[in-house]
Amino acid sequence: MASVVLSEAEKLYIVHGVQEDLRVDGRGCEDYRCAEVETDVVSNTSGSARVKLGDTDILVGIKAEMGTPKLEKPDEGYLEFFVDCSSNATPEFEGRGGEELGTDIANTLYRVFSCENSVDLKSLCINPREHCWVLYVDVLLLECGGNIFDAISIAVKAALFNTRIPKVCVLEDEEGTKEIELSDDPYDCIRLNVDEVPCIVTLSKIGYRHVVDATLQEEACSLASLLISVTSKGALTSMKKVGKGSLDPESIFEMMETGQRVGKSLHIALQKILDEEESLGTSRPKVGFLG
Repeated sequence: MASVVLSEAEKLYIVHGVQEDLRVDGRGCEDYRCAEVETDVVSNTSGSARVKLGDTDILVGIKAEMGTPKLEKPDEGYLEFFVDCSSNATPEFEGRGGEELGTDIANTLYRVFSCENSVDLKSLCINPREHCWVLYVDVLLLECGGNIFDAISIAVKAALFNTRIPKVCVLEDEEGTKEIELSDDPYDCIRLNVDEVPCIVTLSKIGYRHVVDATLQEEACSLASLLISVTSKGALTSMKKVGKGSLDPESIFEMMETGQRVGKSLHIALQKILDEEESLGTSRPKVGFLG
């Protein structure tokens, strides 16, 4: 994880401010920084999104490819996550530093999406036991300015919302041989329902209080954080503690309550942006990552 070195005086200044519900950048403890969300930014993908949250910059591309269902779930497709932490994001990602963080993020995403209803995996099945859609979710961390887990989860949800999967027709001949035919019409496609896709809310304990969407400076003042994945209805689907410090049960309970409350607001704000973009259709000016 990227980090900054602060003097004791700087840490004290940040901690005292948080206790008064006033952070260095003027936000309250439960306020997110301004987020920029843009979908359909990479042309050769099934879906993509770019999210800038403060100084954190994330690009997600999703490719739908045909594969074979897993033995234990013969009537479902599945998601695969790959995370690349660009060495340009911070010098700490050079060498193996970025690899370790990338693996940690991918494992966290698998845990978040292991919740049964997050994505309707049955809709990705083409032919039970034979063919299904596999969604390869590629996450590229371009710049690290704190709170990367939340930014990545927002970008993944936005990219899934943007994903179009070609409609498929399964033809069977007299001998029982099955042939798969993809629709030629680019508008004849399946869309994923992202209503139940969770977002991650990271709550960082600073002093006696906790904050959401911590900056790098605030992360340097926090010994322990709680990562909570929350659905749009406020249901908590997974939880993970990070950091060397400990959290007492009362703090954990308060952080869970804050996470659920803040998470619901985050989903509403994100869905509003996605719906607005969608309503513009092809008239939307492209300022995309590769545009």
